[in-house]
Amino acid sequence: MSTTPKALYRDEGVVLRTQKLGEADRIVTVLTRRHGKVRAVAKGVRRTKSKFGARLEPFTHVDLQLYTGRSLDIVSQAESIRSYGSVIAGDYPAYTAGTAVLETADRLTAEEKEPSLRLFLLVIGALRALSDRAHPAGLVLDAFLLRAMSVAGWEPALGDCARCGVEGPHRHFSVPAGGTVCRECRPTGSAMPNPVTIGHLEALLSGDWDTAEASGNAQRREGSGLVAALLQWHLERGLRSLPLVDRSDVAPRREAGLLREA
Repeated sequence: MSTTPKALYRDEGVVLRTQKLGEADRIVTVLTRRHGKVRAVAKGVRRTKSKFGARLEPFTHVDLQLYTGRSLDIVSQAESIRSYGSVIAGDYPAYTAGTAVLETADRLTAEEKEPSLRLFLLVIGALRALSDRAHPAGLVLDAFLLRAMSVAGWEPALGDCARCGVEGPHRHFSVPAGGTVCRECRPTGSAMPNPVTIGHLEALLSGDWDTAEASGNAQRREGSGLVAALLQWHLERGLRSLPLVDRSDVAPRREAGLLREA
């Protein structure tokens, strides 16, 4: 029985980034629901008469029909499911956080065509929360980063010791070890974050928004620093977009559009 892939397939996805190709084409990187990360050529989309150029911009949730190519697939149809870009771009903290969400998703899917449904749902959930202003953008980003690391197999230890597993809480935190560590296991140079900060990160990871939004600015800043350091350690280099994130927003809490995986 032949295992040759089908020449034509359909999937939904979120556009992570684009780049110019030739005079009128564009390479689109999309995180899809069933096929993982896909890089495809969208022919003629930079022409003013293009039928679906605007549907293939970053932050857009799209329904795609593609042809399988040798190195890059080819977009034959694109229908917008929901465009988050215009709303997110109008809110600078949301835009900088959203840009970091897309870059993280791109970096965590180094292998193309490797399905990652949980990551796809996390990205959609984060963009929805940013667009709806359900929570402060900085908190949405940190919650996404923690959960994305968990999906990648790098969930930080926030209770028991990351090295020996002894029950916590513990006062020390080691980025190379992967989270909180007991006194016996702590490496040289371990940090001693405020215990409230660790509770804040646990709330973001578990989706306890009441606790997360009740945190003070000091705990949010310290928590963001720990999350960024963990992500940089695992990726082996930092995100270009992360230092640009504007965390000055103080958006009010809303019940709709909560960040979630389903």
